[in-house]
Amino acid sequence: MDGGVPEVGAPTVGELGELAVLERVTGRLPAGSPLLGPGDDCAVVAAPDGRFVVTTDMMVHGPDFRWAWSSPEDVGWKVAVTNLSDVAAMGAVPSGLVVAIAAPRETPVAVLEGVADGLRLAVDALAPGCGVVGGDLSTSATFSLTVTAFGDLDGRAPVVRSGAQVGDVLAVSGELGPAARGLARLFRDGVDPSGEPDAEQVRESGADADPDVARQRRPVPPIADGPLAAAAGATAMLDLSDGLAIDAGRLARASGVTLEIDVDAAATTDGAPLDAVALHGGEDHGLLATFPADARLPGGFRRIGVVRDRWSDGSGDLGRTSVDLVRGGVPVSTTGWDPYADWDGAAG
Repeated sequence: MDGGVPEVGAPTVGELGELAVLERVTGRLPAGSPLLGPGDDCAVVAAPDGRFVVTTDMMVHGPDFRWAWSSPEDVGWKVAVTNLSDVAAMGAVPSGLVVAIAAPRETPVAVLEGVADGLRLAVDALAPGCGVVGGDLSTSATFSLTVTAFGDLDGRAPVVRSGAQVGDVLAVSGELGPAARGLARLFRDGVDPSGEPDAEQVRESGADADPDVARQRRPVPPIADGPLAAAAGATAMLDLSDGLAIDAGRLARASGVTLEIDVDAAATTDGAPLDAVALHGGEDHGLLATFPADARLPGGFRRIGVVRDRWSDGSGDLGRTSVDLVRGGVPVSTTGWDPYADWDGAAG
């Protein structure tokens, strides 16, 4: 584990047991304002207009994070934002989280406290008013966290992936590329001579001070822009968790359209180019949305393209070779993160 690891001899979850661990952890979590919070078999969360959105996301040591590269607070932050951004992508306001953790018996209790602190910091910074309203604690040979998030639609219809219309503006909010660049640096400079993830090597190489590494550890998605997009009339939207290209392909297929990215589209508001990393790298958790052509883009959204009729690359029958994403008239491969294809099997 990384630098915030407890001293040798610190109590472990196996030594203290479930009840004592829960007592030490729950007080560090954001409470929010549920009608009934932790302590009963279920929490009670308000759904003012009778509906709510719900999503879940899992992070497993190995394919999703490495202790050698991330502190417990980093992991708590990241598992929070991966769920908060999904709620925002539906146009909803995050209202509650349920957190389940499975930890090896030898895990220091301070690690779980750090995870709780990271959850609280992320919620306070990005979704104030949301809280952790319940969860579960168990044991496993591999450390894993699962968060289920709930969101309030505030009387609006959810913004789904299938609503994009021909002529709509394609827009993005948030960063594109820094999390992937940070991960690439960790794989390059954060390993020992045998290729295993190594915390000391991260520090010695200077990767700890790299702002892209910071964004890999703690993405800062534009959570508030989700409800703003819904209020502004967004026709379709989704969270950019796996990369712009692969997620744009999902939206295009759901809506039965082709998305055309402007040749001069930038990855950031300061004009950084939309390069291969920005197109195919994931974990920034920005928002991709479509808006009517006459809509005023809200919040931090910026135009990157337009919605076109579904078209073919000409190599076969239309429909079998239809194209999801193009740029400069050239099809863009809709590839990105795939845990089954991209995990190298290491943990660290």
